[in-house]
Amino acid sequence: MHKAKLTRRTTLLGLGATLATPTVLRAQSDDAFPQTERPISDQVPVKRNISSFQQQDWRAHFDELGVGCILADIDSRALHYWGGDGETYRLFPSSVPMSEELTKRGYSEIVRKRENPSWTPTASMRERDPSLPIRMNGGEPGNPLGTRAMYLTWPAYLVHGTHDTRKIGRQSSSGCIGLYNQHVEELYDLVEIGTKIRLL
Repeated sequence: MHKAKLTRRTTLLGLGATLATPTVLRAQSDDAFPQTERPISDQVPVKRNISSFQQQDWRAHFDELGVGCILADIDSRALHYWGGDGETYRLFPSSVPMSEELTKRGYSEIVRKRENPSWTPTASMRERDPSLPIRMNGGEPGNPLGTRAMYLTWPAYLVHGTHDTRKIGRQSSSGCIGLYNQHVEELYDLVEIGTKIRLL
């Protein structure tokens, strides 16, 4: 009886190996690894957020660190922070403006910071959506600025948190750069007034 089981098992293993042989041979052939395929460097890249979400060097964007620098990379939907100590670095996923016409690019700096900021929609926001309130107090449910905000030299442009986590990684803002609340709280503690920022 024991000898019959061993023979049956051997037969099944042999059959499996026989069936797999064409696949193994095909994988080793030129069909699996064509020699005439264009190099990947010549192919059009597939643009996805995850492929662009990578560390950058501050020197590519700023002349000096000063008290710190922020790069808001709108295309990859990521925010980079470098501390003035030359060692601190943070990388966060972000939300970005909904359209190019709402997007401001260039250099600015952080001019003030607020915990639990109040929110006053701009006239253009209320024109697009008349149901928006005139003002929302900080900490109020539904306040789109989340738990922290850092204001730029450009009026109505901020780096802020959000309670709506679906917005992160998407084109979902009216011009601001949004972060998860836990990330904006971490950034808020690091950023000093006068921190340079580039929206790219």
